[in-house]
Amino acid sequence: MRRGLILFAHGARSAAWSRPLEALEREFAAAVPDRTLRSAFLELQQPDLPTVIDELAATHDRIDVLPVFWAAGGHVARDLPPLLEAARQRHPHLRLRALPVLSELPGVVPAIVRAALAEG
Repeated sequence: MRRGLILFAHGARSAAWSRPLEALEREFAAAVPDRTLRSAFLELQQPDLPTVIDELAATHDRIDVLPVFWAAGGHVARDLPPLLEAARQRHPHLRLRALPVLSELPGVVPAIVRAALAEG
């Protein structure tokens, strides 16, 4: 079973905005070298999520999508589900799931508090 992980972010006009996402992708790649790591964007940058899912679906049977959003606002609640459902229709063999947003991942909030207090 080949697994992929897509970091799904909003996107921005400035290429500099992507640097933290690229750093996150490198950290994931080091932590899970057996998974294919890609980034995809909702708007303003390429590649978009459908393109990345379609590319990975040719060689993978499971893909997790990590919304790189702090909270499950409109983009995660309204925009992401139809994108995933359309991909499921195009690739019925694919196990595709959305992971929780960043603030809902276990340990994230306490880790931020510790890191912020260490800076103070």
